Amino acid sequence: MSGRATPGRATTRAVTGPLLLGVRHHGPGSARAVIAALDAARPAAVLIEGPPEGDALLPLAADPRMRPPVALLAHAVDDPGRAAFWPLAEFSPEWVAIRWALAHDVPVRFIDLPATHSLALKEPPGDQPGEQPGEEPAPGPDAPEREATVTPHVDPIRVLAETAGYDDPERWWEDVVEHRSPAADATGDALAPFTALAEAMTALREAYGDGGHPRDAVREAYMRIQLRTTRKEFGDGVAVVCGAWHVPALAARTTLAADRALLKGLPKVKAEMTWVPWTHRRLARHSGYGAGIDSPGWYGHLFGAADRPIERWMTKVAGLLREEDRFVSTAHVIEAVRLAETLAAMRGRPLAGLSETTDAVRAVMCEGSDVPLALIQDRLVVGETLGEVPDGAPAVPLQRDLTRSQRTLRLKPEALERELDLDLRKETDAARSRLLHRLRLLGVGWGEPAEGRGSTGTFRESWRLRWEPELHVRVAEAGVWGTTVATAATAKAESRALAATALGEVTALAEHCLLAGLPEALPVVMKALADRAALDADVGHLADALPALARSLRYGDVRSTDTAALAEVAAGLAERICVGLPPACTGLDADGAEALRRQVDGVHSAIGLLVAGAAPAEGLRDRWGAVLRKLAGRDTVAGIIRGRATRLLLDEGRLTEDEAARLMGLALSPGTPPTDAAAWIEGFVGGASGGGMLLVHDERLLSLVDAWLTGVTADTFTDVLPLLRRTFSAYEPGVRRTLGELVRRGPVPEGARNDGTDHAYPGFGPGLDTGRADAVGPVLHLLLGRTPVPAEATA
Repeated sequence: MSGRATPGRATTRAVTGPLLLGVRHHGPGSARAVIAALDAARPAAVLIEGPPEGDALLPLAADPRMRPPVALLAHAVDDPGRAAFWPLAEFSPEWVAIRWALAHDVPVRFIDLPATHSLALKEPPGDQPGEQPGEEPAPGPDAPEREATVTPHVDPIRVLAETAGYDDPERWWEDVVEHRSPAADATGDALAPFTALAEAMTALREAYGDGGHPRDAVREAYMRIQLRTTRKEFGDGVAVVCGAWHVPALAARTTLAADRALLKGLPKVKAEMTWVPWTHRRLARHSGYGAGIDSPGWYGHLFGAADRPIERWMTKVAGLLREEDRFVSTAHVIEAVRLAETLAAMRGRPLAGLSETTDAVRAVMCEGSDVPLALIQDRLVVGETLGEVPDGAPAVPLQRDLTRSQRTLRLKPEALERELDLDLRKETDAARSRLLHRLRLLGVGWGEPAEGRGSTGTFRESWRLRWEPELHVRVAEAGVWGTTVATAATAKAESRALAATALGEVTALAEHCLLAGLPEALPVVMKALADRAALDADVGHLADALPALARSLRYGDVRSTDTAALAEVAAGLAERICVGLPPACTGLDADGAEALRRQVDGVHSAIGLLVAGAAPAEGLRDRWGAVLRKLAGRDTVAGIIRGRATRLLLDEGRLTEDEAARLMGLALSPGTPPTDAAAWIEGFVGGASGGGMLLVHDERLLSLVDAWLTGVTADTFTDVLPLLRRTFSAYEPGVRRTLGELVRRGPVPEGARNDGTDHAYPGFGPGLDTGRADAVGPVLHLLLGRTPVPAEATA
């Protein structure tokens, strides 16, 4: 480099040659050094390592509504999933150079390989768009993002740290660069750190060549061409901010013809670029422009703290711990600062780093526990800062429509995960629900359904929301379906319906369309549903499809959706299931029987919904009851299914307790193989459907199970034990304890009934207390919103 300042001279002067400022991406020390160097040199133009397509977007960096961390997002127009990010934080040297140039009215440009080439050179994206950068970052100060497949990477920082006697390259870099005092840059030679780093990188490049990054030669050739062009326009008063690894290559003397030869024949794609918000958590991952950093929150603090950074950091930590109801006093803060500074002195560091402050916080504020340290690591060391981008930034039409919807519905994207409870009876909440369901249909996973708190009614929905920067790529990909969220979701739903080959896919899609409020897509989906239902003869497929349809029929109550067509299809499926289910329940192995048992449960619940709300389902409940009786009484049906059918009939009141006891007695008779009997018990009382309480309140059934179990031989008991453990382990601890007490007390006397009439059991009263029972009536009427019926009216 030419035009370097001489130590001890004035810090403000004109640049007499290209000023190459080698930096480490996302380094607060590098950022402060860049500001000091630019203030000292006052260049006529600033060039920055980055995609030239972003030049038109640079003025937005001066917009007060632009708040880092942000990222340049480039994607291929014909393949939006082929995308790359170039993240920038407030402490990134590139960002402060951009802001300095804009503030001083100095031309600023990007000079790295264009995204049109870098996107074409990279492999097609996988499941995580944007994980691979459009460029291939160099090692060391450029911090390589992934290893080369031919030559092992050389980590210049590690080599320099080992040369200096450090075993930790990050600690060496912090001591030499990040912890450099701002006062040193203000009073000394502002270019000294860049001069020293350039000399070190030159020696390393001579020893290690490209360091395992052959594509760097192409990138550096393009940067040299851009540097030549800028020098012709502005002379030698040009400053270049780039990864320190590239400085020797940019200072090298090459011919224009040689550089152009390296660029000849590069593949190209049509690319578009915009600014998007980024997060500190994403900066902590090894992807995107440069590399991930372990502690973006800590680096941001170092950059923003003009003085006394350790004291200010400890104050932040104390504030966070106090918010979590941990006692932290001012004395704790003072002692933690003293301990951190003492540790730094003992370890020979110029300033207490993150390791010293962490050790001090653990010892003083956390009482030696690592549990609160995990909170500090997540909230402060990494942080959840989400950047903001002004409305003037280019965006695909779908993104603009989504942004408008988010503002209208007051759904602000946030980096922190949060719960959102919706009441679908309210217009705004219903619109929020439709938006989130439409985005899920489009593959934009901003929200995920969650188990709701409180009411379990159909008018309640709960979501977990978290906005990740990659969702901008998902939105760009979804833009091929339409320019608004509604039209795009409709088009994608229609396409999926036409392409679906399984009945379950179409029924799930129909349910999704109703949830998302896509009436224009329903005709196509319903036609596909009717076609698949008519052709599919597999009872298992029909049984899997029916619950989704039955759930969909309920949405008309809270979403004002016409579900008449769905009701016809659902009733037809139910009829076919009633005909085909009994033959399908024979000749099954254990896994097949368990799968079909779950399907029987689903069909039972679905038919209950159909009967409650669909006119075409008249008489369906009786037909389904007849099917359950067939299943309960056939010896050829798997035991777990017979047991479940018996239980469902008993719960529905279609089977008396005497009949249930008789069926259980037959299933547990000595002639039944023990494994079949255990499977019957699992079907009858297994799961979380109240089977345990059934045995508690009907001791005849419990005595039948107990008598059967005590009669099982020792060898056979080993075979049935896993089934029984799986069955009874699902009960609540209180239920298991009560069952144990009942079994320990002994069998029920012959002829006794657990109704309080002729035998009183421990824990039960001698009879029904009608006075206490009547007192509950008014409360139930109030809860149900019904008018009590006068006693004389029922006499």
